[in-house]
Amino acid sequence: MENKESLKEYMLKEIEIIQDIIRRMAFNSFMIKGWAITLVVVALLLKGTEYQICIAFIPLLVFWFLDAYFLWQERMYRKLYEWVINNRLKTDEYLFDMNAYRFKDKVQSRVRIMLSITLGWFYGSIAILIIIYALVLLT
Repeated sequence: MENKESLKEYMLKEIEIIQDIIRRMAFNSFMIKGWAITLVVVALLLKGTEYQICIAFIPLLVFWFLDAYFLWQERMYRKLYEWVINNRLKTDEYLFDMNAYRFKDKVQSRVRIMLSITLGWFYGSIAILIIIYALVLLT
């Protein structure tokens, strides 16, 4: 009985830690989107260089990959959260083990996440706007 109670306490603490990690990942994703827009606009506002359009794609691609990376990590932590909910009261295996990489085979790849509907629409629309801006400048 005492062991079950202590496992329940451990489970609640683990859940709290995992929720904090997931919250940080979501905040990172939000901040990355803001920085991506800011740096793309700054790159497009650069004057005096014929490569400003190409330079604008650099932060777009870098932040697109970073956003997919944080979303990938968030999904692995969600799998860890599910595992703790389903298994903590049965075992003390992986107690306070916050290494979510053991679930990497159970989530989509980073490239697949990059091309997901939400990230694809967000970063794809920025890419389309950059291309439209380039076409307007060339004519």
